[in-house]
Amino acid sequence: MRCLVTSARQYDREYLEAANAGRHDLVFEETRLSARTAPIAQGFPAICPFVDDQLDADVLKTLAQLGTKLLVLRSTGYNHVHIPTAEQLGIAVMRVRDYSAYAVAEFALSLMLCLNRHVHRAYNRVRHGNLLLDGLLGFDMHGKTVGIVGTGKIGTALARILHGMGCTIVGHDVTRNPECEALGVRYTSLDELLSLSQVISLHLPLLPETRHLINAERLAQIRPGALLINTSRGALVDTSALITALKQRQLGGVGLDVYEEEAELYFRDHSEDIIYDDVFERLLTFPNVIVTGHQAFFTQEALRTIAATTIQNLTDYSAGRSNENAVTSK
Repeated sequence: MRCLVTSARQYDREYLEAANAGRHDLVFEETRLSARTAPIAQGFPAICPFVDDQLDADVLKTLAQLGTKLLVLRSTGYNHVHIPTAEQLGIAVMRVRDYSAYAVAEFALSLMLCLNRHVHRAYNRVRHGNLLLDGLLGFDMHGKTVGIVGTGKIGTALARILHGMGCTIVGHDVTRNPECEALGVRYTSLDELLSLSQVISLHLPLLPETRHLINAERLAQIRPGALLINTSRGALVDTSALITALKQRQLGGVGLDVYEEEAELYFRDHSEDIIYDDVFERLLTFPNVIVTGHQAFFTQEALRTIAATTIQNLTDYSAGRSNENAVTSK
């Protein structure tokens, strides 16, 4: 099957070509899919987009006119795709349902440890000859209460790690996970979780009901000095409200691998550019904030799984088969 891989980087080409082994005709394009760039899809029945590609109703209508029949996503999340419009247009959508819960869970832990022990600040100090310890005091994670919001596969993987570190874990989810309960996770309301936890980690999909889940009201409920980690979707957090909470010293630190307006920023080199997003630039001024470029998923194991699943999705669709990775609005 002929498939256009958009927002493609060298690592996408490397892993997809290895998994493909010549089965499908893959064409790689670094361009991000948008209303302006959609014509590049001409002649491709399948498109393989990433999370920063724009796939709203207008773009999908253009793709349908150009002959697109399948979107085979290189991601688990699909909030960037207007699924009802895709269904109306007869465009099938398939995703990577699972890739590596460990990749994201371990990265969330790395942000916790880096913020708590001020590793990012120590690294910069030492490079400038400053080996003082003043201002770098942290706390033992052992015995501390960590709140996990969203206890699916990634949240559960994090719970297992934190359990091994001797943390007390509280969880919040619409459905209780027996595996988490077996680890001693105590489920509670979101409000209580925020007030109890010294560290809070978000592991939720972005849905209408979870957008700005962490807003000004919820930030005010967080235990003063707590660390907030988001490796899921940027819009789970109201960034403007987060900046206000940081200025008021409500939070001890924030680790963000995602940002709600990241589509125009992430996965690109802006080192020679002027970044006009004042909210993003303000985040970078806080010494107790770490921002990374949506890299939590980025491990060899995850890329292999993403590539293998993507090729399998193409193969199944070509053969007229569906699978568990098919996305619907139901």
